[in-house]
Amino acid sequence: MRKPLAIGLLLTLTITAGCGVEVRRPTGGGAPGENVRLAVVPKAIGFDFWEQVRVGAECAASKHPEVTMHWDGVTSEDDVSGQQSLLQDLLAQGVDGLVYAATDAQALSNVSSTAVEQGTTVVNIDSGTTPQPKNVPVYATDNVAAAERGTDLLARQLGGKGKVAFVEFQPGTSTNDTRGEGFERGLAKHPGLKLVARQSSESDYNTALQVTQDILTANPDLDGIYAGNEPSMLGAAEAVRQAGKAGKIKIVGWDTAEGQIDALREGVVSGLIAQNPFAMGYQGVQATVDKIRGRGEQRATDTGATIITKDNLDDPDVRKLLNPSCADPPR
Repeated sequence: MRKPLAIGLLLTLTITAGCGVEVRRPTGGGAPGENVRLAVVPKAIGFDFWEQVRVGAECAASKHPEVTMHWDGVTSEDDVSGQQSLLQDLLAQGVDGLVYAATDAQALSNVSSTAVEQGTTVVNIDSGTTPQPKNVPVYATDNVAAAERGTDLLARQLGGKGKVAFVEFQPGTSTNDTRGEGFERGLAKHPGLKLVARQSSESDYNTALQVTQDILTANPDLDGIYAGNEPSMLGAAEAVRQAGKAGKIKIVGWDTAEGQIDALREGVVSGLIAQNPFAMGYQGVQATVDKIRGRGEQRATDTGATIITKDNLDDPDVRKLLNPSCADPPR
């Protein structure tokens, strides 16, 4: 069960928001020294990626003694209605700032609009909404550019030709769709690559395993796989292992969970597109505090991406990125 925020004495002024939820206006002020209550909500809890976001967010919050940060989330990235309910609960409690990654670009847009209308400062991390409110910045990877670089890597590893499959994770989310766009741009640059299958893992390991097994059965001569996120890649890698084709099929994909790093060392995976989740959490919280304090305009920011292979896996900057800390944050 989720633990509610300690909301203390709140103003009694309330307004009615969309979906019938009653919300209280935020009580923290813009004056230095006044307490600020932030809620940080990832797409889901329990994933290595989101844990690194949490470390970054808590690091930023720790720089401001007057800031209280509440971390909470659903347990599955496809639980859109669950995230909507959680965010509405937090707004009803009157948080001053809301930092969150949208599980669905269109479904969550109304939550952002409602929060802004009631005076809550909103910042998106990793994934924004459609439409994106003009005063809600997004701190995220440039997924299109990074995905294109990852596809270039796959093309090089395959010598510029071969049959490839795309295991995406949640069509309709901005993150999934922009990573697909970058992949398609990369394919267009390498006409020797032929896309023979595109299936969704629904951001679930077991589903990724099953759809990849089906792809391998239908395409026994498959040469490469592009995987859209952590569970998609882990499931795809296990399917390739079980098929006895580890190292023969090149796998390039997103994120850097421990199992993915192990698979890279073993040669089952040939390349990883590493984001900077620590920076997303840190910059998202810092921007929210700055905005509440009236410290200039906050703009959407690319938090960066690094291509990792066995050749640079042990470089100091890469190790720092993979194991971030507040005392020695990644660049």
